[in-house]
Amino acid sequence: MKNINILNILKKSKLKATSARISILEIFTSESKPISVEMIDQKLKGKRINQVTIYRTIESLLKPGIIGRVDLRQGSIFYEFIDVHDHHHHIVCTNCNLIEDFESCQVEGVIKRVLEKSKKFNVVNDHSFELFGICNVCIKK
Repeated sequence: MKNINILNILKKSKLKATSARISILEIFTSESKPISVEMIDQKLKGKRINQVTIYRTIESLLKPGIIGRVDLRQGSIFYEFIDVHDHHHHIVCTNCNLIEDFESCQVEGVIKRVLEKSKKFNVVNDHSFELFGICNVCIKK
């Protein structure tokens, strides 16, 4: 990933730069794929940050939009760092859990058409768009 200034991110979001937030954000900014709390816990071994602190830290990073939730239908909630210059979605193999990022400008067009037809909504604040299928390796098995 790009060189990301974690202290600036926290400062802009008016969050205190605690050692837990810094350590967890370092993990998020170094990962190229969404990660779960369990994965974060494994990467923090030896840093004396318990799961309660991890969950609280994740909640504090979700509120200002530093990280986002991703539902990969794998039994755990996954999270990823939100880079405002890299809006993307995911396609997931339902057989081996391979994850590939993809960009799609058409999603915004779909949202616009949905809102034009909606009688009860005028605004969409956020969206999640994941695709599920079988990867090329698994389909050959």
